[in-house]
Amino acid sequence: MQVTETLNEGLKRELKIEIPAGDLAAKLDAYMEDMKSKAQIKGFRPGKVPVSHLKKMYGRQAMAEILSNTIQETTQKAIEDRSERPALNPSIDLPDEEAEKILAGDADLSFSMSYDILPEFEIVDFKGIEIERPVVEIPESEVDEQVAEIAKNNTPFEEKKGKAKEGDRVTMSYLGKIDGEPFEGGADENGQLVLGSGQFIPGFEDQLIGVKAGDEKVVEVTFPEEYPAKHLAGKPATFDIVVKEVAAPGEAKIDDEFAKGLGLESLDKLKEIVRGQIESQFGQMTRQRVKRQLLDKLDEHYSFDLPEGLLNSEFDAVWRQVEEDMKRNEKTFEDEGTTEEAAKADYRKIAERRVRLGLVLSEIGEKNEIQVTDEELQRALYDRVRQFPGQEQQVFEFYKNNQQALASLRAPIYEEKVVDYMLELAKVTDKTVTKEELEKLVADEDDAA
Repeated sequence: MQVTETLNEGLKRELKIEIPAGDLAAKLDAYMEDMKSKAQIKGFRPGKVPVSHLKKMYGRQAMAEILSNTIQETTQKAIEDRSERPALNPSIDLPDEEAEKILAGDADLSFSMSYDILPEFEIVDFKGIEIERPVVEIPESEVDEQVAEIAKNNTPFEEKKGKAKEGDRVTMSYLGKIDGEPFEGGADENGQLVLGSGQFIPGFEDQLIGVKAGDEKVVEVTFPEEYPAKHLAGKPATFDIVVKEVAAPGEAKIDDEFAKGLGLESLDKLKEIVRGQIESQFGQMTRQRVKRQLLDKLDEHYSFDLPEGLLNSEFDAVWRQVEEDMKRNEKTFEDEGTTEEAAKADYRKIAERRVRLGLVLSEIGEKNEIQVTDEELQRALYDRVRQFPGQEQQVFEFYKNNQQALASLRAPIYEEKVVDYMLELAKVTDKTVTKEELEKLVADEDDAA
């Protein structure tokens, strides 16, 4: 194998690799000899098939396999010999017209491989990084409010004979029509609506004030201009209503019996669960804020060239998401007060930051031997599988047989473990804040992102 460097500029590398035709022929002969001992061809005794006959029948197919394996082996060896770390798999250039000659054994194997290498940089001492961790102390009143909200959502209703008033629950069948024709999603046989809750289209609930069980009524409304279903937005509609029941709200007494009705042993247990949910919610927001500070600090310390292929890949993923979001929300760049060119420039900077910080975190993790365990990866896989009820086996098989997809599950776990490692060594100071202050901090970060 002869390796010639044809490009060495910044992070870009290009090599030309040549393998003599004689070496390929030797590999083909060895391949055929191995096949000869195993081949079972009609008219020949086992192990007695002439190599010339095997070459005639399988030579081209065998040479194609030999070429594929040889290219893979030689590219890997060339990189190992140079002690380089490619950012992505090398791009191989083997001209089609040459491939035919090589397959026929009439030419040397000569191909080019191009790739970007990972940049080299020094890891700064992050032990001195100062991070302020906003912490929300959950007052008992916050827990009580959440419990009261749960009670409100579980208000008992009792059937009544009179007319419906605000606060009552109406059970009904309805059929929605536009221009006299039913529309998709506009029908229900046992719909329930608490009058005054604002759950339905504006004006709908008001027209049910005064109805009683057995009443039939036509409700006329107009869908709001900003209604999510664009084919309904701004259009007038009618709903044919048949009232099945009117029920008055009772009072949900917040006590142990109420908690037992929710499947818990006591009110204290309900409050404990609610407090845990609130702490988890604000804990995630605190984590987001702390991680953003850490990444911002790292971003200030590092500036180095990025592998073009890696950057382009990240930008393409970011831009694809931007386009999908805009299409789904039926927005244009003009609506956002920008142009496509300006937006691309902004999102390319975001991609650059992600790639740079990704390389930094990866280097820190590697140098400190941080790894994702099989158990952690398995847990992430099961979490993903559960997101697709009814398709669990197909999703499991997809990830099991797709290393790139499996890597997409490993990457965020690895990143969080590296962040945890750094936070253990950084100087982290807790600061008590209100929930409103924490929500504003996180919201400001989202706007700036």
